[in-house]
Amino acid sequence: MRNRSPKNWPIRTAASVAVLFGMLTILSGGRVLFGDDAAQAAAGNAVWFVLWFNFLSGFAYVLAGVGIAMRRRWAVSLAILLAISIAVVFVLFGLHILSGGAFEMRTVFAMTLRLVVWVAIAIVARNSMIAT
Repeated sequence: MRNRSPKNWPIRTAASVAVLFGMLTILSGGRVLFGDDAAQAAAGNAVWFVLWFNFLSGFAYVLAGVGIAMRRRWAVSLAILLAISIAVVFVLFGLHILSGGAFEMRTVFAMTLRLVVWVAIAIVARNSMIAT
């Protein structure tokens, strides 16, 4: 029987957010990467290494979310690795901007959101796994 105690809500929430965030990331990234000219034009000055990273990491987001929901210890490591990877890509994106590369301001906001969400998910997963 599964433990449905009220103290499990943080881990269930983190897992749900991870899966939903991953599915939305795959959908939005795939639309730009594999969509028609209109979809690519709507993306504006997309930075392709960021776009590809985000699209591919979306699959890892879903995997991490499922692992967190199943309380697998490897999922904590994956969540931490995702947070670190997002931070590294964000730094590379910043270097791209500083070197005069074209970009969309919404990418700055999206990367900030990704980083905050994955740091939070990693912390919740780590703390919940330690507590059990």
